[in-house]
Amino acid sequence: MKKTFAILGISTLLVACGSSNKVADDLAVSTPIASKIDLTKVENDQVPVTINPGRFTTETVTYRLPKVVQGTYSVSDFGKYIENLKAFDYDGNELTVEKNDTNTWTIANAKSLDYITYWANDTFDQEVTGGIGGDVPFSPAGTNIEPDNYVLNLHGFVGYFDSLKNNQYKLDVVSPADFVRTSALQNVAETTSADGNTVTTSYFAPRYFDITDNPMMYGKLDVEEFQVGDIKIVLSVYSPNKTHTAAQIKETIYKMMQAQKTYLGDINSTPRYDIYLYLSRGDEKSPKGFGALEHHTSTVVVMPEAMPFNALSASMTDVVSHEFFHIVTPLSVHSEDVHYFDYNNPTFSKHLWMYEGVTEYFATLFQVDQGLVSNDDFYTKIMDKIKTSRGLDDTMSFTIMSENILDEPYASNYYNVYQKGALIGMCIDILMREESNGNRGILSLMKELSMKYGKNKPFEDDKILEEIIAMTYPSVGHFLNTHVVGDTPINYNEFFEKVGLEMGESRVKTNYIQNAGTLIVSANAQAGTIFFTEAVKENSFWNEHGVQPNDVIKAIDGEEVTLQNAQTIFQKVFMWQPGTDMEMTLLRDGKEVTIKETLEQSYTTGRTLKEKENATDAQIALRKAWLKG
Repeated sequence: MKKTFAILGISTLLVACGSSNKVADDLAVSTPIASKIDLTKVENDQVPVTINPGRFTTETVTYRLPKVVQGTYSVSDFGKYIENLKAFDYDGNELTVEKNDTNTWTIANAKSLDYITYWANDTFDQEVTGGIGGDVPFSPAGTNIEPDNYVLNLHGFVGYFDSLKNNQYKLDVVSPADFVRTSALQNVAETTSADGNTVTTSYFAPRYFDITDNPMMYGKLDVEEFQVGDIKIVLSVYSPNKTHTAAQIKETIYKMMQAQKTYLGDINSTPRYDIYLYLSRGDEKSPKGFGALEHHTSTVVVMPEAMPFNALSASMTDVVSHEFFHIVTPLSVHSEDVHYFDYNNPTFSKHLWMYEGVTEYFATLFQVDQGLVSNDDFYTKIMDKIKTSRGLDDTMSFTIMSENILDEPYASNYYNVYQKGALIGMCIDILMREESNGNRGILSLMKELSMKYGKNKPFEDDKILEEIIAMTYPSVGHFLNTHVVGDTPINYNEFFEKVGLEMGESRVKTNYIQNAGTLIVSANAQAGTIFFTEAVKENSFWNEHGVQPNDVIKAIDGEEVTLQNAQTIFQKVFMWQPGTDMEMTLLRDGKEVTIKETLEQSYTTGRTLKEKENATDAQIALRKAWLKG
């Protein structure tokens, strides 16, 4: 999973992958669970779902929707979006159903159970303050029900019986005939109704995991299919205002994934990879959790539709490359917690530094390795991660945080897996390059682990660090025990010195609501206002045009700013580009002040990373091995 927080930082002012008995095993072969989602019979923004599990031999059975889904590290509680769940016997009579908790239903007299029905709400509509039960799933893990678009993360529609989690599933999705339908799940049949108005598409899933691992998108979609080497890429785009097209984005994805395949080398990949891109309108009922969620052969991405194409292209490169690199870890290298995932009562691995951190490091490093960005651009990203990580708890043991990621204070520090987690990967990479005269790095380590384990063989969580140390060097072991298991902050200068880099201060580019990652606006919840902080004096554009600390932002481009719409408005401000005309109305000491200008590039003073002029030949050689493999 990759969460994009740069835009979303303003939101903090206003308030990221059971056992079965013998009977079940037999049923798994002979009786797939028949599931049906009917998109043609939506009522009150809810979709009807039918589940036919076959015959049971027990008196009671338990049906669940996931509490947590793989790839996310927070509670989603998909059961709270299910309404009016009913069970029926073979004579059409209702059976007694008891709701045990948010995600669990128990059905009595289960030997007579024929099928169950219920209505599924979507989650995108709930992404407002005070939604159902408070928090909602991270948008790329969520669901959408609109007349022209359905985001079918199937864990939000189809659940599982405790005893039948390993059964095969047959899923029918009924939709209007003019809908575009995309899914990597195996399509086994397609039937058009007699009147030609609807199509029923039948899919096959070997077990419940495959239901949750294969999202779908239906509706008025823009789809492009193309080859990257031996991988078929299917790019599905929903842009409600037709702002962006799949054909435009295709070029970005092709270039990125071609570079990724070259970087990964001989790591096995999938024959097909689906990318589902939902572009949010930015209104109150649109999703606001921008980023992506990985699956074994696909990813779901949510981004703002208002993004300029260049910004969207850069974000897609960062976010989708991160998700694709998950084919290394945790999809190929993972612990028993991941392999035997419990959707209702999950336990978590100690090694988010590897699953998310190393993945994020690969997604950053491959761009400079393959010439997609310059060395200086790469150094800027590294410095951004250092700065952001130090704004979180830099003394927290990563292994303890990972294992307890649903609980505080660890949950609040989850974002650090993309920051310090990536920096951990960088440090291990530099150490391995140094110890091996440039021949080995963290990518080669992950390849070795992938060969040893692979997608069907999990490692033991408490033993993997010992194995990594045995496979590498004592210096790596010291680093892991001190800075990953231990709680000692990393002195990055030690690692930059090895590769002939040094940190300093200079003028750096920034945007119009931040100074190199630090927000320059804050909120007064009592007054219901957003205002500029003291930091605005360090933002060159606003400083040059007379903005002062404590100026209240009344309106931007004619739209009044409130606590309720600030998230949407400042998303647009974050994406402002030089050359754009803007108008802002401020309140200063009770008087209105209007700023109407053409945007110029804004700068601030920030920490930078640069190559030392007097770097030794050994340092330069190690730097080259690090950045260019």
